[in-house]
Amino acid sequence: MDKVSQDCPYPGCFFCVMKEGNPSKRRASILKFFRDLPLQDDDGQVLPISGLWNTAMAHPNDPEFIELGIFECMATLIWKGLKNRRWLSHDQNIYIPYYAAHIIGSYTMNMEEFAETAIHAGVIPPLVELLSGRLTWVEQRVAVRALGHLSTYTSTFPAVASHGEILELSIHLAMSSLEIVYSHFYQYVDRRLSYHRDLLTRGMGGIEMESRKAEEWASQLQCWSLQLINCFAFKPEFLPTICKTEFLTNLPGMWGGLVNENSPAGIGLLRTICHHKLGRGPVASCPGIIEALCNIARSSDDWQYMAIDCLLWLLQDLSTCHKVIDKAVPALVDLAEITNLGDHKKLGDSIVTVLQECIQSQGTGRNSISNRTKELIEELLNSRERLKWEKNMPKEDLHIKQAAALVVKLEGNSLFSSGNIAEAASKYSEALTLCPVRSKKERVVLYSNRAQCHLLLQQPLAAISDATRALCLHNPLNRHAKSLWRRAQAYDMLGLAKESLLDAILFINECSQSNDPDLSLRQNKVPDYAERLVKKQMRAAWLFREAAIKHGGVHSEGDAGDIYGQDTDDSEWETASESDIGNDGRDEMGDDDDDDSEWKNEDERGDKYDKPSMKDMKLGYNVQQLSENES
Repeated sequence: MDKVSQDCPYPGCFFCVMKEGNPSKRRASILKFFRDLPLQDDDGQVLPISGLWNTAMAHPNDPEFIELGIFECMATLIWKGLKNRRWLSHDQNIYIPYYAAHIIGSYTMNMEEFAETAIHAGVIPPLVELLSGRLTWVEQRVAVRALGHLSTYTSTFPAVASHGEILELSIHLAMSSLEIVYSHFYQYVDRRLSYHRDLLTRGMGGIEMESRKAEEWASQLQCWSLQLINCFAFKPEFLPTICKTEFLTNLPGMWGGLVNENSPAGIGLLRTICHHKLGRGPVASCPGIIEALCNIARSSDDWQYMAIDCLLWLLQDLSTCHKVIDKAVPALVDLAEITNLGDHKKLGDSIVTVLQECIQSQGTGRNSISNRTKELIEELLNSRERLKWEKNMPKEDLHIKQAAALVVKLEGNSLFSSGNIAEAASKYSEALTLCPVRSKKERVVLYSNRAQCHLLLQQPLAAISDATRALCLHNPLNRHAKSLWRRAQAYDMLGLAKESLLDAILFINECSQSNDPDLSLRQNKVPDYAERLVKKQMRAAWLFREAAIKHGGVHSEGDAGDIYGQDTDDSEWETASESDIGNDGRDEMGDDDDDDSEWKNEDERGDKYDKPSMKDMKLGYNVQQLSENES
């Protein structure tokens, strides 16, 4: 240690202190370093703080620095940066508030006792100042992250909640974060602050890398704001502040984007809100939110079950059921064949039970439900009765029913091939009536084929319904490639870019794993029609799109060529109905792998596949470079 100290020109150097071999001297030196650091005005302070930042990320559960005053040191440094702009602008001190808030967040994300120490050290007031935008959006990002961690613990949440402005600031930030990052950083390359650029890329990338990281950080800023709000939403007394119409209306659209798919984002917060009776009323009365929940519930995203939970809770509440039932039932009926969804077991049975209760408790007048809704529920209940009845049927009778359904399906295929689309759809409906309910594999094909007919007949809602039913019946769940593609096109017809994009990406992933020669990717090349649709929806669902339109980056719906990515395709987009016609590896009726002899119930076989996460699927194909991907 003496030799190191003699060689080092900086007395009390943090890195020299960390090399001290005597535990007692090391602790005393670290304690002194944390006490003295905020009092110094020397150059080079950012270097030891960046070292602490690395240590906090690598060893967030190590108590050594916690016991020696790191939280007091970081809080004081943030205050110093806020109050002394001359010091902040000197040397590289502009980085210090960011690093200090990040260190607080890293050390409090796992350990409640560390969070309690941070509260006692007075970290909340300076973090609130950063959250309010006293510096820039990059400091807001790490401040909301740290406050979110402090809010997750029972013992420390009251200290956060005592600062009444935190919830309001978080709501405002969740709604405005994308616009803030776009207008303050992304939009004008020549105006980007150098320290923002360094923090985003660590000096390892150029403008393109900065832009990609800015999108990622903007998504994190929004999602971490939602996480903080979610902690408040567990307490009913905060729901009136959260459940404002403008905020609730925007929540379903806060989805994290492809860059932050691990966050439940807006749907996670909506689920927490709907868990409380006080929250369900505002949600049920909010324009457009039930339709958005239905779209998320039908999706193949990892958070599908959250939207289903919301819809079921709204239906089970007598004060909200009549407001949502006519919109919620069609989606839930489509989903009733789901068996297990992640940790949610027998989810389809739960849906049937709730819908059955709705029928039994229906009233008249204001609380009555429409005839169409009644029909859908009764059809579902009848199919469940059919399933019970079929279990007692002789196998020979079941074979006869399946054979009859097969004959009618082939008639439908023939009609489709000759261009009689409406008649083909009618044949597939007739085949579904004949086909045993327990014959899931055959019903997947029938629903999917009928979905294609609906597409060509310009009936996207019906196509989405049938494709969803096929995906729910399929084993494994949500992984029938042709149904994913057909639903992606139907969403495209309705202008639902995000939903179309997710299904198109899943379709590509399934093609890469398929044994079907019509679907498998030749030489690992993504089909041109799928590539075009994904690129189109990547632009339409771009995280910064609304901000770009507002700030002049996009002037109209058609003026989107330059706002996303470096590659643009000026060719005409093919329509949904066109994209399944032709002999280029696209859909043709009746070419699914039918197994006429297999009668064992799919539920009895067990799921032989593990459902890959959306992250795995999205990483399987870099959708910004689809045409170049050879993996």
